[in-house]
Amino acid sequence: MTFFESIKTCFAKYADFNGRASLSEFWWWVLFVFLASAATSMVSPVVSGLFSLGVLLPNIAAGARRLHDTDRSGWLQLIALIPLIGWLLLIYWCVQPSKDPNRFGAPRVTAAAGS
Repeated sequence: MTFFESIKTCFAKYADFNGRASLSEFWWWVLFVFLASAATSMVSPVVSGLFSLGVLLPNIAAGARRLHDTDRSGWLQLIALIPLIGWLLLIYWCVQPSKDPNRFGAPRVTAAAGS
């Protein structure tokens, strides 16, 4: 999945906590949010706050779908509330490869897979 496909998918699934998100979909989305947050913070704190509020739900949804792809519950995102250890554990889970098959459905078939 490309950078722009990922952004389009995450906005299309704005509040969809079901299904799975591939590694590329999730990490391209994280890069987009990081870059856009940096850019909007240079414009104004108000614009940055509005952007952050606007992507809060898609961030949570993409994180839940990414954890589903590794056969974990999306609720495990709450572990990020534990300082340092929670963040490190969540990042570790999000970089894990997909687990097939799993209880959250079939993996997304991408054009690169040739299927």
